[in-house]
Amino acid sequence: MVGPCSCGFSGCTITMDYRGTGASDKPDVPYSTRGFADDAIAVLDKLGVDQADVYGTSMGGRVAQWVAAVYPHRVRRLVLGCTSAGGVHGIERTNEVRRALVRPDSRTALVDMMYTPGWRAENPGPYTTLGDHGMPPHAVRGHLLASNSHDAWDVLPDIAASTLILHGDDDVLAPVANAQLLAERIPQARAHIFAGARHAYFEECRPLSSSLVVEFLGQSCR
Repeated sequence: MVGPCSCGFSGCTITMDYRGTGASDKPDVPYSTRGFADDAIAVLDKLGVDQADVYGTSMGGRVAQWVAAVYPHRVRRLVLGCTSAGGVHGIERTNEVRRALVRPDSRTALVDMMYTPGWRAENPGPYTTLGDHGMPPHAVRGHLLASNSHDAWDVLPDIAASTLILHGDDDVLAPVANAQLLAERIPQARAHIFAGARHAYFEECRPLSSSLVVEFLGQSCR
């Protein structure tokens, strides 16, 4: 999230640990992307930010959909990366991918799904986008259920913010077909697809993706 914002890109970036992760509390309660959106608004309220540009990737993109749809007056511009609307309208990962993610060597499989072999050869890690491995088991289950049960299809037309959708066309965690579905469902949306990129396009294609986001957020208000 970027804020505060009145009529331009302020350059002040706000990040947060979702409940269950990092330095945030880890209550053993049901988690949902809708609830995470409420948490994000609570953070903005605490900081006194009335309106922000919101950028979410993967499950964060699912959360960002709710933020923009339920709190339209709080979002100036929206960026959704490598994510989907969920539910029956979302294009899900294959069973082969699901099985790979629960195998004992799942971390190796996940790295391969995030980055292309060529990029990994030049950037051997460590990789910081593979999740919080210190999460307690109940939080891991809660986050998985929150992501799997996400369904924002019905509220996507309520998103009033101009929206940029970014996706790699070799993404097997969130298949690229989801980008076009979001672009068609959200009123003021356009998509940019990164050729050959996987789930972590924001790292592998950082120069271009960052440039696109900065240019998009720097545009004048509607």
